[in-house]
Amino acid sequence: MTSDAAALDVSDLAGRQVTVAGLGVSGVPAARALRGLGASVTVVNGSDGEPQRAQAAELEPLGITVRLGDGEALPEGTELIVTTPGWKPTSPLFLAAAEAGVPIWGDVELAWRLRGADAPPWLAVTGTNGKTTTVRMLAAILEAAGLRTAAVGNIGVSLLDIVLGDEPYDVLAVELSSYQLHWAPSLRAHSGAVLNLAPDHLDWHGSMAAYAADKGRIYEGNQVACVYNAADPATEDLVRAADVEEGCRAIGFTLGTPGPSQLGVVEDILVDRAFVANREKQAQELAEVSDVNPPAPHNIANALAAAALARAFGVPPRAVRDGLRAFRPDPHRVEHVADVGGVAYVDDSKATNTHAAEASLGAYEHIVWIAGGLAKGATFDELVLTAAKRLRGVVLIGADRALIGEALARHATDVPVVDLDRTDTGAMAAAVREAARLARPGDTVLMAPACASMDMFTNYNKRGDAFAAAVHDLASGRVPDDQ
Repeated sequence: MTSDAAALDVSDLAGRQVTVAGLGVSGVPAARALRGLGASVTVVNGSDGEPQRAQAAELEPLGITVRLGDGEALPEGTELIVTTPGWKPTSPLFLAAAEAGVPIWGDVELAWRLRGADAPPWLAVTGTNGKTTTVRMLAAILEAAGLRTAAVGNIGVSLLDIVLGDEPYDVLAVELSSYQLHWAPSLRAHSGAVLNLAPDHLDWHGSMAAYAADKGRIYEGNQVACVYNAADPATEDLVRAADVEEGCRAIGFTLGTPGPSQLGVVEDILVDRAFVANREKQAQELAEVSDVNPPAPHNIANALAAAALARAFGVPPRAVRDGLRAFRPDPHRVEHVADVGGVAYVDDSKATNTHAAEASLGAYEHIVWIAGGLAKGATFDELVLTAAKRLRGVVLIGADRALIGEALARHATDVPVVDLDRTDTGAMAAAVREAARLARPGDTVLMAPACASMDMFTNYNKRGDAFAAAVHDLASGRVPDDQ
């Protein structure tokens, strides 16, 4: 079997031995789809818990073999691996596959190959931060234009379910992670966007260069537009390196006044100088900054990127405005929880890395910052340097809080810091009380941890829920029993 993934076609899979790496949102539909194509399917999954056993019980009656607690050895006779996001390229299973000349596809690659001749085009979004928000904004804009669409991909909706479903779509708004792009060599989007690039998942990719290269795959073969961030030159570099279809254009977005072939902001108006008849001299008004919810700078950038992709698809200006007005952000993304004593409390638990936290901190003038968790190898000096003048105080939580504390000691010596050495269920309530003590009327208490949550919480959603509950307790005057 050749190691060239392009040499094997989906029409060739009947009777083939295919291994699916992982269960979950992507693995289950992949296994089903492959079985439907007549392949002999084995699913391997490293964990063996109740959710995995339930999924195995769902698949086994279809004639699919499921091996739980097993993910290192290559099942005998494997001719193709289809992997779910997250499995590292250096996983023993993949190293064994490379040695045996077995090709590896991601679930996105499988979905791309399975789409029909009349399949809807993909408008694809990636980036270190802001992907989900941008894709949901894009879907809202497309819907406002009267188009049948869905927000799919890394957003939690399997592309395989969409591709194999009966629902007709005009266009898809697709979120793609660097993991998914790594294993999707055939993907050719109508138009794609890289929102930003900052160090993340380097333990998976091995280097920043490899991470950026995987993000850049989203531009390969683009037909109409490659959308990049004018404030992040690395994204434009990826456009220059891409092999696109003849006539495909580079379209920038900026928070400043846009040049030709850019979207930007002029006097609190989002404007388009890319998809107009005379972009050298004209600009088309799309929406007001106040139409963006919330109107934080990084979220305005998300809105501009979404608008650029929609305009590349031919959406009229009014639909951009109507879509942005209709859009409601997901929880835990710069979410205003409550005002208590003249202080605003904002939940940005989704800010799980320094790049996201920097964008969040940049949206407010005077901040009491709740930060900390699992650093995942991150450093915090640049973040603290950027935010220091805005900080009224800092409350540190989580396993790697000392790393942030050390950066504060170096670069924000006048900022009071509370170090909470506790990880019990009442820790977040204590953090909110300490933040309230430091805050003054007009300030914002911002929970933008710059770290992952798994040291104290199941995920960032649970961390955000704990913050919101503590704020509501504070507002009502309730004091938890474990104070």
